[in-house]
Amino acid sequence: MKTFMPTLTSREELAEVQLKGLQWTVNHAYHGSAVYKEKLDRAHVKPDEIRSLDDLNRLPFTSAKDLADGYPFPLLSVPMSEVVRLHASSGTTGKRKVLCYTRKDIDDWAHFFARCYEMAELTPEDRVQICVGYGVWTAGVGFQRGCENFGALAVPAGPGNLEMQMEFLMDFQSTVICCTASMGLLLAEEVERRGVRNKLALRKMIYGSERSSEAMRIRIRNLLGLSDMYDIPGMTELYGPGTGLECRCHDGMHYWADYFILEILDPDTLEPVPDGEIGEMVVTTLRKEAVPLIRYRTRDLTSLKPEPCSCGNILPRHDRILGRSDDMFIIRAVNVYPGQIDSVLSGTVGIGSEYQVLLDRREGKDFMVVRVERALDAAAADDSETAARLRGALQQKVLVTPEVEIVPYSSLPRSERKTKRVFDNRPE
Repeated sequence: MKTFMPTLTSREELAEVQLKGLQWTVNHAYHGSAVYKEKLDRAHVKPDEIRSLDDLNRLPFTSAKDLADGYPFPLLSVPMSEVVRLHASSGTTGKRKVLCYTRKDIDDWAHFFARCYEMAELTPEDRVQICVGYGVWTAGVGFQRGCENFGALAVPAGPGNLEMQMEFLMDFQSTVICCTASMGLLLAEEVERRGVRNKLALRKMIYGSERSSEAMRIRIRNLLGLSDMYDIPGMTELYGPGTGLECRCHDGMHYWADYFILEILDPDTLEPVPDGEIGEMVVTTLRKEAVPLIRYRTRDLTSLKPEPCSCGNILPRHDRILGRSDDMFIIRAVNVYPGQIDSVLSGTVGIGSEYQVLLDRREGKDFMVVRVERALDAAAADDSETAARLRGALQQKVLVTPEVEIVPYSSLPRSERKTKRVFDNRPE
């Protein structure tokens, strides 16, 4: 079977590829984009001065503001006649982030996305039901092009419509499903409700687009009887989904370091953090033509895993995404990330995977309420004990003592896309 992995045999070879890519990107952006030329000139960096990977830290940062300021075609570094497609982010705040693609960008994306299916150990015999958004979003077409490039059967179902999804799972005997974790839970609970698991051929899930807890993953895997699940990262700015994947060892995500350089920096000082410590992902593309990225601040928080992976693949790894630096909320002068709450809930017996965090202000004082579902097999009589254990664990982890409410299983809302979990009701 064809492999989509690079033929690199050492980190030294990878560094050579990255240096050549970095030199090409800086030269391409400098001569193709007036914005990049101005940024590089202000930083007193000329393209021919990039002689080692250490020169990366001389380069200026780019951010979402650069994309907003350049709307509708920001940081474009090729003539418009070479652009064959555009994609946009969901645009939850302000204008959408719009990214242009050349034909080579599209082909590169399809190539490294096929690696994801290879790393998940699929075969051309697999039938992949793609339950993510189509349209201007990167998700649907990214999963589909990668699947077709890999050689498996793509079932472009799109998101939502549980009745149709169930029909496709049974009639087409899909073996792999691609979706958000929230959609995966919704489907898993529907399969359980209908009692049709033994009628399905489903064996694997590739999920992403949102942070998810270990408890949620275990719940989905058990309900669907999956042999494995794989978390997939990605963002519109960096092609789209498929920029890496968990391997079978599930010890972080291998990322395609021959297509981009990943730095993990302190979001306040913008200096590198030690390996293993949490910081902000900053990416620099190595082959992207239409909209190259130079030290783009993603706001995603994670850490590097520098030790070799036991799977044998030499491509480097980062940990799962903890959250975004702008997802953090402050309560009683303490910085809290939703990922910290996820990790506590995943280790607590007697609760399910679904929860909400409610922030309120009463008589001038901030309060945090964690509302979490009771586990399906747990008794309501144990709620007070479970709440006390959870309250203590959360206080130890996030240094804030919350109120804890245990609610019946399946009483919190499910979503076909991403589930909103934090509700800040405090006045501005």
